[in-house]
Amino acid sequence: MDTATSLASYWYFHLPNFLLAALMYTLLGRVLLGLMVDADSPNYIWRFFCRITDPVVAVVAVVTPKATPPVVLWLFGFVWLFWLRVAFHYTLLLLNLAPRFGGAAS
Repeated sequence: MDTATSLASYWYFHLPNFLLAALMYTLLGRVLLGLMVDADSPNYIWRFFCRITDPVVAVVAVVTPKATPPVVLWLFGFVWLFWLRVAFHYTLLLLNLAPRFGGAAS
């Protein structure tokens, strides 16, 4: 199976996995950039990272104590998204819907 066929036939796996990974690594970028930039910085990259990740941070803030510093909240978001990706992949594997390695027996 070539790459184009794999992407087209397993779009329901690749698209959500890609979106979750993009959010995950954008949160990690926000953490690293937050060490160098003020919270109210006019930097367009910082504003982009905040705009993209604020919905995830809002959901994580619901289940996190209010006394948690923002940087730790962002890292919790990274970890929650990681485990969401793992659970998504595992669920598709259990349902036999996830892509397999080319050498695996059918």
